[in-house]
Amino acid sequence: MAGKGNTTAPTDEGGRRSLNVRLRTATGRSAASQRWLERQLNDPYVAAAKAQGWRSRAVFKLIELDDRYHLIRKGGRIVDLGAAPGGWSQVAVRRGAGQVLGLDLLPIEPVSGATFLVGDFNDADMPARLQALLGGPADVVLSDMAPNTTGHGATDHVRIVALADLALDFACQVLAPGGAFVAKVFQGGAERQLLDPLKRRFAVVRHAKPAASRKESSELYVVATGFRPRGG
Repeated sequence: MAGKGNTTAPTDEGGRRSLNVRLRTATGRSAASQRWLERQLNDPYVAAAKAQGWRSRAVFKLIELDDRYHLIRKGGRIVDLGAAPGGWSQVAVRRGAGQVLGLDLLPIEPVSGATFLVGDFNDADMPARLQALLGGPADVVLSDMAPNTTGHGATDHVRIVALADLALDFACQVLAPGGAFVAKVFQGGAERQLLDPLKRRFAVVRHAKPAASRKESSELYVVATGFRPRGG
């Protein structure tokens, strides 16, 4: 990852560090909370993110995708949908993007080199508003958004694909020709709803599961490159 800033993923003899931290059960802490805390303490990506000054472990997912597909170009314009807490915007800034614009329903602590807006990407005026702030079309639209999960796999899959479909519609309004789109989805049978329009509007569409995605998670990322505007 030379030349890409401080973006070192955690490695050890087996590729991941094993901490094996166990917590004593605390009064008032649910079993689910106990498992979550232990998982965080034993997660090498959480430790690496803290050590390297990243906002979240999710940065390593984008780092791997960028290393593989060369999405973030020096001086490029990046839109980060659902940007909170700001980790993916941090990656874009550190990797040389010229303009990074993050959008979320929640306020985000500032990141040097990025601009954050509080708003809904589904607002009718948002595509034009963001392009005006960028001074032109975006080179990459990133979406690590996911709806609140219900615990029912089929329902959660349909909901995240629907959200990714909305993000795709937004991306098609703001991307420059040849641009790229990245969105999180869950494994399941509804991807065709998203893949068919992706293949019509982009030259290459891939699925990827970065190493930082937990093995037990069904999350995948769609990575689409070579945007083709209608009539282009």
